[in-house]
Amino acid sequence: MRRCVFVLAFFVGLPLALPAQNWGPEIPYDSVANFLKLPPDLYLGECSGVAVNSKGHVFVLSRGNTTGPAYAAAATQLLEFDQDGKFLREIGHNLYAWSFAHTVRVDSDDNIWVTDKGSDMVIKFDPQGRVAMVFGRKQEASDEGTGPLQHPKPPLPPVDGMFRQVTDVTWDPAGNAYISDGYINSRIGKVNKDGDWLMSWGEPGNGPGQFSTPHSIAADAQGNIYVADRGNGRIQVFNTEGKFLRQITIDVPVDPNARPAIGNKPTMSGGGYGGSTKTMWPGSPWAVCISPPPNQYLYSADAFPGRIYKLSLDGKVVGVFGKAGKQLKQFGWIHELACPSENEVYAAELLNWRVQKLILHPAQ
Repeated sequence: MRRCVFVLAFFVGLPLALPAQNWGPEIPYDSVANFLKLPPDLYLGECSGVAVNSKGHVFVLSRGNTTGPAYAAAATQLLEFDQDGKFLREIGHNLYAWSFAHTVRVDSDDNIWVTDKGSDMVIKFDPQGRVAMVFGRKQEASDEGTGPLQHPKPPLPPVDGMFRQVTDVTWDPAGNAYISDGYINSRIGKVNKDGDWLMSWGEPGNGPGQFSTPHSIAADAQGNIYVADRGNGRIQVFNTEGKFLRQITIDVPVDPNARPAIGNKPTMSGGGYGGSTKTMWPGSPWAVCISPPPNQYLYSADAFPGRIYKLSLDGKVVGVFGKAGKQLKQFGWIHELACPSENEVYAAELLNWRVQKLILHPAQ
């Protein structure tokens, strides 16, 4: 009894986690076949990012146009398609920041933002595709110590304005940008609309406000910041000053016959494939997006069993769809989601080298 009282006392005063255990039905959906029309001489690599602007144009960030050695090759290419999937242009060809693509987002003014995990940089393009602002700094090629970033334990302290394997970006209604940083620093950076560094919060760990690979990030209309804390298998929600508000965990039963997209079936004793995190656990968020107002929904994708979850902003799962695989309407490691409307979702896949345009048909 004494032990139970201690545990209860420990959690009194902390915001409650919101396990999403009352899940909604399977959502019927279609995938638009051959949506992206590529020129004959252009190929996608791993599709790490997808975003949609106010005109319905689709931006695809791909690890294509790869150049260099097998290890540490440059692998980033940003492509724009119109609302019908017709190829329009490549943006940033041979850009200095291109190294290893991670995500692409479009802000409310149709500026295009790219996070590059390999160069530790975030690039803001204006709608015309010209570089408008840069954040972070790539290692100098002439430096003797230039090479893959190390992961010392304990980790090195983060540096304001600099990133270590940056992952994603979002914005609040005032135009401040929030940058998830990322695989090593495990924090969120905040900059204002002029590009001035304001603050950061977070550190490695599994407590409130701590992260194990903050991999994806989105904001709702009120400016609440949703961070896909992938390695901890949860979504953490903060206000614009980094105050922890709540966490969302997705707990939907898995078909015992479910197959992974690649590799061995993950186990709940670790991250799968011998890992120590929850990266491969069912419901662990690899990618998140939030649909526009007035009725906003949070979408989240996992790698196993390869599903997309539709949630209310308070964390209740209202519907589920998809599974791992290589066919249309199946998914191979969704790395980024875009949801320009409640029933239109774009999924960028690493393993299948594609972006799927998904049309949802929820029950009326």
